[in-house]
Amino acid sequence: QVQLQESGPGLVKPSQTLSLTCIVSGVSITTNPYCWSWIRRSPGKGLEWMGQIDYIDATYYSPSLKSRMSIYRDTSNNHYTLQLSSVTPEGTAVYYCARSHSNDRYLYDTWGQGTQVTVSS
Repeated sequence: QVQLQESGPGLVKPSQTLSLTCIVSGVSITTNPYCWSWIRRSPGKGLEWMGQIDYIDATYYSPSLKSRMSIYRDTSNNHYTLQLSSVTPEGTAVYYCARSHSNDRYLYDTWGQGTQVTVSS
């Protein structure tokens, strides 16, 4: 059974860097054809796709976040990490990690439960 679990701080101060990790179990993150995304839901804004890393370590980012964001993986521990710099209160959201296939990168078949992140001083 494939499971995804987000891990990270619940509170971040403005201008700091947010770091979240998605721990994956039941499948290797290097398995063809899987892709691994970060998605967030903020109050009143709906779901926002942030970025993705795939089984060959290629990364893709939302144009609006690309300058502040990176995603990298740790294959030894089978997890992948989001870093988002210079956060603002608008970054307050529930952050999810999710899996898709390379033939349809935005159709997710497995989600983590989500983790609430609040950006506040």
